[in-house]
Amino acid sequence: MNILAHSYVSPKGTFLNGERLFITENEENPLKSAYQQLGAEYPKFYKMDVLSKMAFIGTELLLPFFPEDADLENDLQLIFANSSASLNTDNLFVESYEQLNNPSPSLFVYTLPNIVTGELCIRHKWYGENCFFVEESFNAAHFSEWAQMALNKGNNCCLCAWVEAKTNGEQECFLFLLTGSEQDKHSIETELSTLIKQYRNE
Repeated sequence: MNILAHSYVSPKGTFLNGERLFITENEENPLKSAYQQLGAEYPKFYKMDVLSKMAFIGTELLLPFFPEDADLENDLQLIFANSSASLNTDNLFVESYEQLNNPSPSLFVYTLPNIVTGELCIRHKWYGENCFFVEESFNAAHFSEWAQMALNKGNNCCLCAWVEAKTNGEQECFLFLLTGSEQDKHSIETELSTLIKQYRNE
């Protein structure tokens, strides 16, 4: 496998291939600011939950790096994961009917984490397989294994993401685009682990 490109979205900024493109850490609404700086025109963005907004921004940045000869409609697999599923939005939905006595349909839509991948597939008309895993923490080995299985099944490339919005306010979205190559599996895992640590300043 080979990493074609990667992006990172968090309240402190938006990054592409290690370079910070948008500085948002002092903004009242960092994701709205990043979206406006991105210059995309997709009004549905404003209705999305935090997970979908981060994934939307990060994916838009990666679009120029998809293989030109790839059949993205059918041969792209999305592999996403996080540790808290949609808990952040789940709590907001509970609050909407317990405290406000007004259950919000717009929040209910996002009470499943895989809605993130659905939003991206709708936006870009991708019809390939997608999956969303919930696990304790970012695991480069798991992403590598899942992506290799997808590539072995004939997919051209994989859009992978660790996209997290915790109830304590911590948010991040680490997206990376993988394609098949002769590169050693373990070197990919090491590279992914190093990249996310660098983005987190660990």
